[in-house]
Amino acid sequence: MITLKGKHFLDIGSGSGLSSLVAKKFGAKVTSFNFDDSSVWCTNELKSQYFPESSDWEIIQGSVLDTEFLRSLGSFDIVYSWGVLHHTGEMARAIDNASKLVNKDGLLFLAIYNDQGLKSHFWWMIKYLYNHLPGFLRKPFAYSLGFTVAFLMLIKYTLKLKPMMVLSRIFNYEKSRGMSFLNDIVDWYGGFPYEFLKYEHLVRYVEGKGFKLVNGRKNSSLGCHQVVFKSLRQ
Repeated sequence: MITLKGKHFLDIGSGSGLSSLVAKKFGAKVTSFNFDDSSVWCTNELKSQYFPESSDWEIIQGSVLDTEFLRSLGSFDIVYSWGVLHHTGEMARAIDNASKLVNKDGLLFLAIYNDQGLKSHFWWMIKYLYNHLPGFLRKPFAYSLGFTVAFLMLIKYTLKLKPMMVLSRIFNYEKSRGMSFLNDIVDWYGGFPYEFLKYEHLVRYVEGKGFKLVNGRKNSSLGCHQVVFKSLRQ
């Protein structure tokens, strides 16, 4: 049976709090933090439902770019930041800061957007534009582009005689992603700052900080590389 008993788990950018909740259920002592008020509130709500009396789950508002705040946290057996650091606006510094929080022989879990070259730069421009539009135009802009992309994908896979590759994903979206198709469109287009790295560059960069890759999944398209590093620091 998997157990994290005796481990101290740091969730950087806790979001909904689900990853922190899982770590707590597996026995870890958990520290969760997020820069966003709503995410801190949501993580607190999860704790109040499942571990209301626990003193081993601390939830804080803070930034991974705030070195003074990070020093106050100490160090951890597991530092986990899944799909977060590429949205800070200073991804390299965020990775550096996160890596410094890992204990000797500890683990660093990261998910970072893949660099697709021109495609990634195109999405950067779209996200930049979305975030600089007046508020009342943002959803119409996102929905228009989102449904256009979905329609083009449907045409592509229909020509390959595989239309259900697109349709089944849309019909089962909430079950597979945990949010509605419309909310996910806004989440994607609104995700700015937006940075990205090639898998090899990510691995080389983190290993240069005194880590060794122990598990990794390279993404060749739009999603994130998923990597786990072990600290080699003395």
